[in-house]
Order: sequence, then structure tokens, then C-alpha cells
Amino acid sequence: MAIKKMDKPNEGVRCVVNTCEYYMAGDHCAAEQIQVEPRNASDSEDTDCATFVKKSDSFS
Repeated sequence: MAIKKMDKPNEGVRCVVNTCEYYMAGDHCAAEQIQVEPRNASDSEDTDCATFVKKSDSFS
């Protein structure tokens, strides 16, 4: 399922992963929705953003 990339930040979601397609300057996320996995994680180190998409190179 493709996640829509908004032209404004998803308020309330902070992201510092500047290699993600949804990253916006100021540590914001432009994904319309996010999915965090896995179920039954016991702490934050066990979780991953399943919405992450590696940013394509704009130099090609």
C-alpha cells in the first residue's frame, strides 16, 4: 500500500531520518500516515517505522 506524501508536515510526528522519502526539513514527516512495527515490542529499540522509503537520489 502506497502512503501519500503530503506537502506539509504530519503534525505530531517528529522524524530525524533524513534519508527517508517522507522526511521534511525541521525534522518533520510528510507521510499521510505512519506504521510502526512490530507488535509486542518491549521497548523503543525494538520498534521500526514500516513507512520508511529510502529517498531516491536527485542527482541521477
